[in-house]
Amino acid sequence: MGVVEVLDPVAPARAGGWKVDVSRGERNGRVSSEWFNRPDDERYLSLDDLWASVKGRSERSRSRVVQTADIRVEAARDNPERLHLMLPKAQEPVAPTHWAFGQLASIVGAPASYLRQLPAPLAGINLQYGLTNHRAEQVKTFETEDGRTELRAVTGPDYGRIHDFELVEAVQRIAGNGTGDTRWKVPGVLDWSTGVYNPDVEISRDTTTLYASDRDVFLFLVDDRNPIGEYPKLCVSERAHAVFRYVQASKRPANIMAS
Repeated sequence: MGVVEVLDPVAPARAGGWKVDVSRGERNGRVSSEWFNRPDDERYLSLDDLWASVKGRSERSRSRVVQTADIRVEAARDNPERLHLMLPKAQEPVAPTHWAFGQLASIVGAPASYLRQLPAPLAGINLQYGLTNHRAEQVKTFETEDGRTELRAVTGPDYGRIHDFELVEAVQRIAGNGTGDTRWKVPGVLDWSTGVYNPDVEISRDTTTLYASDRDVFLFLVDDRNPIGEYPKLCVSERAHAVFRYVQASKRPANIMAS
């Protein structure tokens, strides 16, 4: 598939914004919930900033295939209520994230919710038994070094991965920095008291729609300076929104929907 670049010039916004009839659209709770629940350290003000963060994380990460029977589970020495894993050829234990622990439990056929309720030593014994007797001989681990080594994912040995920075790079070919240098940008703000939508507001951690966690990247961009008839292309318009979403655990490329 060829590379498509759409870096259209930015259209001037109407002074004062647009009057919007919100009754002609609908609220997408699935999308809005993404930014309501994100902590500040997962919010970014531009695609360049987000790319730098996920690129750095990728450079500190590695994937490898290990023998299931060679994984050792033990309670953390500094905290007996936490589990650590000793992986083959590792210099120090790795700490599984909440997500990775659930994947590991699923692979060995153990209910993660039940294991989380057990004391760490007992949960470790159950998990070790499952690993030792697991029929699949190999798993693929995804580890990140950030002061300590974290185990971020455990999958089958043939699992393929698209890195977050690759997704962001693909979006940047269309949307530039996502801050208004192209038609696609972080949305403006709707004043619900007046019904006026202003596309030209300073992007802050309260208004941004660019996010990245240790598991996913979520980007929501709109073309809101080019009205359809009397109305701008708002995120509430079904034909006019562009959602770029990628879940790190997915094997498929990101879905890109645009008008």
